[in-house]
Amino acid sequence: MNRQTRPKSSSARNPEMKHVKGKVGRVARVSETGQLANLEGLVTQLLTVLGEDPKRSGLEETPRRVAKAFSFFTKGYQENVDDIVNGALFPIEYDEMVIVRNIDFFSLCEHHLLPFFGRCHVGYIPDKQVVGLSKIPRIVDVFSRRLQVQERLTVQIAETLQAKLKPVGVGVVIEARHLCMMMRGVEKQNTLAVTSHMLGAFRKQQQTRDEFLKLIRSGNQNGE
Repeated sequence: MNRQTRPKSSSARNPEMKHVKGKVGRVARVSETGQLANLEGLVTQLLTVLGEDPKRSGLEETPRRVAKAFSFFTKGYQENVDDIVNGALFPIEYDEMVIVRNIDFFSLCEHHLLPFFGRCHVGYIPDKQVVGLSKIPRIVDVFSRRLQVQERLTVQIAETLQAKLKPVGVGVVIEARHLCMMMRGVEKQNTLAVTSHMLGAFRKQQQTRDEFLKLIRSGNQNGE
């Protein structure tokens, strides 16, 4: 009897490969060493295609530097929200709004690989437990350090907090400037993109939503 052998998967052919699952899709990642080597080669090729000499003074170390930079810019693919939260949920009888505003973030637009950056404002109403305040900016970083669009980034932060905290409601607002609009295309230097995602009481109750929006605006109006 002849046995049919199934083709090996890409991860089996290359032991350095592993898969990362998430809402942004399934992507193949290599080990850090292999990733940096691959990125260096790609940057060297890009410089050549652009008409530069990768070996000239000033560019010799550029492929290595760019590889390390892009590895950092996309490190969110390697991070896990459960590891970030790390059990920092604390029981408490508190049912008023908790807001962490003006969270600075940087991300890369997935359409042009150019940065977009700005501030994220997060609010939630606890349901018998709160999360350590430092965990909220860390969760923002997990999702911003990926190839992104601002709309999806906003949703991911809100839905993750809703899933992990199980609060009465969550509100997330992001204000960002996009270099893909500033450096190219329409070339508008002062354009600000604003996105929001409301869940639970923030979506169902206008009074709650208005209170959240008023509180995050009041800080910005005072120059904070």
